[in-house]
Amino acid sequence: MKPRRKFLVTLIAAGVPTGILALISSAQVRAQRPQNPQQQKEDDTNAPKIDPKTILEANQKEIKKSVEKLYDLASELKAEVEKTDSVQVLSIAMLRKTDEIEKLAKEIRSRAKG
Repeated sequence: MKPRRKFLVTLIAAGVPTGILALISSAQVRAQRPQNPQQQKEDDTNAPKIDPKTILEANQKEIKKSVEKLYDLASELKAEVEKTDSVQVLSIAMLRKTDEIEKLAKEIRSRAKG
């Protein structure tokens, strides 16, 4: 029984690293193979051409809408803060509004970055 166990342990100990090395080398061979250059050219010509100017214009319109909404939310929050005594009570509605303002501001910032 012990010779079998020793044989299996030796077989596994030698087989696992060999299998790992075989997988690594096959992955390297696949990575080194160049694709068919003619196929790449065909893929490039079929791609739709998007005008960056139209994308920027649409992005600018979205930013303007978002800024207007942000201004409205900030104005509402300001009015709500002026109505309440925030030293004693901080309402949940105010917290939700600040979260919404923060999300909108982050969205505007990400759109402005591109």
